Amino acid sequence: MAELAAAGASSLPREVREQLAELELELSEGDITQKGYEKKRAKLLAPYVPQTQGVDPVLQKESRTQMPVPSATPASASSSSSSSSKFHRARSGGARDERYRSDIHTEAVQAALAKHKEQKMALPMPTKRRSTFVQSPADACTPPDTSSASEDEGSLRRQAALSAALHQSLQNAESWINRSIQGSSTSSSASSTLSHGEGKGTSGSLADVFANTRIENFSIPPDVTATTSSSSARPAAIDLPPSGIVKGMHKGSNRSSLMDTADGVPVSSRVSTKIQQLLNTLKRPKRPPLKEFFVDDFEEIVEVPQPDPNQPKPEGRQMTPVKGEPLGVVCNWPPALEAALQRWGTTQAKCPCLTALDVTGKPVYTLTYGKLWSRSLKLAYTLLNKLGTKNEPVLKPGDRVALVYPNNDPVMFMVAFYGCLLAEVIPVPIEDAGGQQIGFLLGSCGIALALTTEVCLKGLPKTQNGEIVQFKGWPRLKWVVTDSKYLSKSPKDWQPNISAAGTEPAYIEYKTSKEGSVMGVTVSRIAMLSHCQALSQACNYSEGETIVNVLDFKKDAGLWHGILTNVMNKLHTISVPYSVMKTCPLSWVQRVHAHKAKVALVKCRDLHWAMMAHRDQRDVSLSSLRMLIVTDGANPWSVSSCDAFLSLFQSHGLKPEAICPCATSPEAMTIAIRRPGVPGAPLPGRAILSMNGLSFGVIRVNTEDKNSALTVQDVGHVMPGGMMCIVKPDGPPQLCKTDEIGEICVSSRAGGMMYYGLAGVTKNTFEVIPVNSAGSPVGDVPFVRSGLLGFVGPGSLVFVVGKMDGLLMVSGRRHNADDIVATGLAVESIKTVYRGRIAVFSVSVFYDERIVVVAEQRPDASEEDSFQWMSRVLQAIDSIHQVGVYCLALVPANTLPKTPLGGIHISQTKQHFLEGSLHPCNILMCPHTCVTNLPKPRQKQPGVGPASVMVGNLVAGKRIAQASGRDLGQIEDNDLVKKHQFLTEVLQWRAQATPDHPLFLLLNAKGTTVCTATCLQLHKKAERIASVLCDRGHLNAGDNVVLLYPPGIELITAFYGCLYAGCIPVTVRPPHAQSLTATLPTVRMIVEVSKAACILTTQTLMRLLKSREAAAAVDVKTWPTIIDTDDLPRKRLSQIYKPPTPEMLAYLDFSVSTTGMLTGVKMSHAAVSGLCRAIKLQCELYSSRQIAICLDPYCGLGFVLWCLCSVYSGHQSILIPPMELESNLFLWLSTVSQYKIRDTFCSYSVMELCTKGLGNQVEMLKARGINLSCVRTCVVVAEERPRVSLTHSFSKLFKDIGLSSRAVSTTFGSRVNVAICLQGTSGPDPTTVYVDLKSLRHDRVRLVERGAPQSLLLSESGKILPGVKVIIVNPETKGPLGDSHLGEIWVNSPHTASGYYTIYDNETLQADHFNTRLSFGDAAQTLWARTGYLGFVRRTELTAASGERHDALYVVGALDETLELRGLRYHPIDIETSVSRTHRSIAECAVFTWTNLLVVVVELCGCEQEALDLVPLVTNVVLEEHYLIVGVVVVVDPGVIPINSRGEKQRMHLRDSFLADQLDPIYVAYNM
Repeated sequence: MAELAAAGASSLPREVREQLAELELELSEGDITQKGYEKKRAKLLAPYVPQTQGVDPVLQKESRTQMPVPSATPASASSSSSSSSKFHRARSGGARDERYRSDIHTEAVQAALAKHKEQKMALPMPTKRRSTFVQSPADACTPPDTSSASEDEGSLRRQAALSAALHQSLQNAESWINRSIQGSSTSSSASSTLSHGEGKGTSGSLADVFANTRIENFSIPPDVTATTSSSSARPAAIDLPPSGIVKGMHKGSNRSSLMDTADGVPVSSRVSTKIQQLLNTLKRPKRPPLKEFFVDDFEEIVEVPQPDPNQPKPEGRQMTPVKGEPLGVVCNWPPALEAALQRWGTTQAKCPCLTALDVTGKPVYTLTYGKLWSRSLKLAYTLLNKLGTKNEPVLKPGDRVALVYPNNDPVMFMVAFYGCLLAEVIPVPIEDAGGQQIGFLLGSCGIALALTTEVCLKGLPKTQNGEIVQFKGWPRLKWVVTDSKYLSKSPKDWQPNISAAGTEPAYIEYKTSKEGSVMGVTVSRIAMLSHCQALSQACNYSEGETIVNVLDFKKDAGLWHGILTNVMNKLHTISVPYSVMKTCPLSWVQRVHAHKAKVALVKCRDLHWAMMAHRDQRDVSLSSLRMLIVTDGANPWSVSSCDAFLSLFQSHGLKPEAICPCATSPEAMTIAIRRPGVPGAPLPGRAILSMNGLSFGVIRVNTEDKNSALTVQDVGHVMPGGMMCIVKPDGPPQLCKTDEIGEICVSSRAGGMMYYGLAGVTKNTFEVIPVNSAGSPVGDVPFVRSGLLGFVGPGSLVFVVGKMDGLLMVSGRRHNADDIVATGLAVESIKTVYRGRIAVFSVSVFYDERIVVVAEQRPDASEEDSFQWMSRVLQAIDSIHQVGVYCLALVPANTLPKTPLGGIHISQTKQHFLEGSLHPCNILMCPHTCVTNLPKPRQKQPGVGPASVMVGNLVAGKRIAQASGRDLGQIEDNDLVKKHQFLTEVLQWRAQATPDHPLFLLLNAKGTTVCTATCLQLHKKAERIASVLCDRGHLNAGDNVVLLYPPGIELITAFYGCLYAGCIPVTVRPPHAQSLTATLPTVRMIVEVSKAACILTTQTLMRLLKSREAAAAVDVKTWPTIIDTDDLPRKRLSQIYKPPTPEMLAYLDFSVSTTGMLTGVKMSHAAVSGLCRAIKLQCELYSSRQIAICLDPYCGLGFVLWCLCSVYSGHQSILIPPMELESNLFLWLSTVSQYKIRDTFCSYSVMELCTKGLGNQVEMLKARGINLSCVRTCVVVAEERPRVSLTHSFSKLFKDIGLSSRAVSTTFGSRVNVAICLQGTSGPDPTTVYVDLKSLRHDRVRLVERGAPQSLLLSESGKILPGVKVIIVNPETKGPLGDSHLGEIWVNSPHTASGYYTIYDNETLQADHFNTRLSFGDAAQTLWARTGYLGFVRRTELTAASGERHDALYVVGALDETLELRGLRYHPIDIETSVSRTHRSIAECAVFTWTNLLVVVVELCGCEQEALDLVPLVTNVVLEEHYLIVGVVVVVDPGVIPINSRGEKQRMHLRDSFLADQLDPIYVAYNM
């Protein structure tokens, strides 16, 4: 009373004083319990009690359970009064469309979130391009962050914001994340990309690109990967890094500006701030600690979660089955349900049976018992006699018939149902036509006939000739309309056969399983009758009562009460369809009031809707109700629905004891129902269970953590005549202990008998004999599994805690989907999601189930709101259920698949999620917090001396892994070699011996020859260029000259001109006129690094180099001498330079590796001759031969084939510039066909262009007469692992135009040696092997069979060239490895390059890469060059040309590209291959790491709404196949991933563009 005194009783308003007096009276008369009295009284007084207790009044007011109120921090007390009213408004708002609202739960969640606010964490918000989802309004995006704060200022500001947020206690749990997000350095709604996102559409013209300030280059993807962090960074360039990472440079020289370290992040980089945020988030300890355990070195073992030693275990005795009261024998109960219909139809014909409502909720038609009887008779007669001929009836008794009736036509349905029963055919009521799964049901039931109404039939989709469409997956159906006018009256003497009910089937009720398949539960006539009797007894129905049915009358309780028990007891049912409820939620309450109904059948949803609409109708009375049957009383939120409804409608005459929750299932039918109570008797108690206990299947009254409690109400007692037991949900049906949760099983005459047509599943469900702990059966009575989880409490009351279908088993603990939904809904979400539209399911990823939550987002929700709501839902679920959510997705309004009555189709939602067709508009993945069963990271074992171990292996008879090509010494070709050591001499000799022999033909896009060169022409032109170099260039022998030419013959003449003059040529790809800013710096860089004294080029390019556009990109004043070779003076060279020794430099080969390193290697004259000779021998090249080359001629083997080989071997080269293929895809293949070429060389880019572009045009190629049967070798020139899938699809596609399956092969070269392998003409075909990917990560090779899981197909990279030796070496210890071991490929050959060309001669790097010795072994005296590639050698059964067994070399990948993650070595291509397979809309994919986070970039070729579908798919596949958690998923437009001329992805360049925020991504997801 103290508080009342404090409030001053007299100061209370009059109506409050009156209500208080009323309460006192109720208490004294026993109408209300002491507890209820105190609660209501507290509620009335709450607004007037001074709030000094430091407790949020909301919590006080709403606390309906026996939960102590968690006290808030003192700071929040001052703000609590305002928050109280705010909460209150939000909660009782008129616009609530939720299906379940648990105030109890809401409280728990608010408290849990409040707990979280102390450990605030800024989660990085995903980045989204504005155009991606039309749904979010423009104003939802914050403008780009324009603050120019310095780094320190920004970080200080962030700290200040965070600490302020920490000190300031939050009014409600919403603002914690709000603040922490705003506090992060860039207040983020993903729109920072807008600054250049909007320019995207118009960036056709250069001016626009410049206007956008960030350089975006669409024509040629840049090929370089390191940007500097200084503000004056040069724009990225093609084929090399602007900041000049040159192999062999001193560490200190110029590296300081590079982003080498994890922390060296440019200040402006939004992306990196987010990654930093993500890293901070991930630094929080994961809740389940990783157990220490040892990995068997060979197989990575996935960690098995150890059972928690403290987990609660059941302690009770074994339960005994619980019996219901006996089923009474009432003298006038009919022998069959049909007999009851006959009796009422003939004796009480005028009595109303069923009233249907129109759309506005007004009664529109009442079916009397007489009408029901006569119309059912007519239908039965028609079905049996009028559908076929007399000798061949369409229907026989026992056949199944589909009933397709709309939900607003109960009358037609009821007539059809009873018509079928009277005709002794089996009705199968289904939902409106369409679903494929329903088709499965119809098929398994063997249904050929469907009954429907005329209106419904007209609405079905028709074909052109007016027939009803055959629905997908449905059997062929004959449709019969049952409207009265189409039925034949039965003759006077015809009577239906009504026998006493037996075990023959009466009807089939459909149910949808967890996986989405639809099954039919068969109910026998005796079960149908017994169930009606049991319901009549339990509900105490008496003749003539009126009941209101809001449920679906085609199945479950709606059918059992409203159609069946109704007829048995001559009740009058008022059917309120779903469509009426949507327009007028109060309609059922009005019907109860108008008809003085005794019983109403509802779901929690209907209670809510009535409460929402309550204001519209003041004068309704529910005093006539003796039973309000709540049919989903088994749901976790039903208890608060019932409470709220009672508190609102008690003043309208609703009696507390009238609320009767019940539990039902299609298999066991009604399991339990609360009987109508005696007025004044105490209401049954509640169970307040510990969520933690529940997750281990144990019943524990919640005492410790008030937040994670589940309050459940009982669903009454077992049905009359029934028996119930609880068995373990998985494994054999062992009886549970009394304090254990299990599946409820029921044995009674009133239950389903089988799943129609599915004998196997039937046995496990309908014929269960429980066993005791020893496994021996208990009794011989079969039970039916109900699919509900629960327990039998004190006083034999039945409690249900969830459904088997909603069970999520995560790491050995059980969670209930409904509970998780309830928790999600308790997070205030008014602005973000639709409350009734949440789906929770689990998907199996990486050896465990993972929880996925999908909700529908409101169209007006802003990005911030949604992200905030998602973050808070994650925390709430984490706090209350102690389980992590793997993925939380929001989809646009109305896009989740619906069930016919408006619920969410969970299995279909799950299917959409898994196949990537859900199209979320927001997504948050939390694999880092959920996935706790990854194997322990591998620790490298240091300190074991390699030599002893390795030699030990080798002594045991292991072959050392080495291989070699044919010996050059044995195969002397003509005296050419002895006579001419230098290529220049060979050219002069050919110009004399065969002056008119054509060496080169250059083709244009049309396939016509634009230029040719004979031996003499080439020699003459080279002389003139040499003289120009001496005269105009004033060059000395040994000077470097950059050759800047498009692919063609000019490049070749310039090359030989340089050799004639004694200069060293450096071939460089010319800049691209349309994207100078991107491509020119590369040229500039090579010119600088090579210290070129002069540039030879064409007039056009010379003008370009000196143009104004060029000046914008580089300093054009400092170019060396530029000479154009278009018009040369006819001046002869006095003498042609001859190098003093073959070891002299011939040319420099510059190239950018995929990791962005620019390296130049030195090629001596001896190496050039050796290389040309090896290729000549391998490919059998002679002057009579023609080869076609479609390659870029600037570096590596491409350059050698284009410029050198023809001069050496004398064959004719047909040159096809690859860029010409862009305008004519047929060019390469038609040339090969036209010239009947036997050997052709191309790059992967060319092969891919043809495969993708011509793949579907093979017929057209045939029509053009293209035939490839002449091709003996088609060689892909590459410096990477062979792309087997591409070469295979190429061979397969063009097989039809004569391409031999043996023709395609690949080469292998590296920087130190440009040609190590080349298939050539002789020798066995390339072999392939399958290796185990898991072993590769451990640097081991394990061969597996084709089709083995985690297998990778590798192909040999051609044959090793003559004179080349290869050995496999451990890169760390430099010891040789055994056969089939993975190691670095080392090479020894006469044509190995002689070293890197560097500005500062760094001898150690040079020696290490070019002149290295093994640490031990026979080959230790040889000097080897390190290729930097991992691979292995395997001896095959094939015979090599030398007659010995053939040793195959398999290349696995470049060492400097590999990713070291979790102590294992990954090759990016393997992860990319997995990712590319996951969704049809992924065009290309690239991965890289940044600060130990794996970043996956995917190009989306579908529509932008698919962007977010990719995030979970990518995360799943990388986890499943590679045991890695993806940190960031970036979805970009096609063509964003830069690819160099060799068709290799430039991953480092991509990484730098990503970190500099230059990708303009469609979406960036940061996985938590």
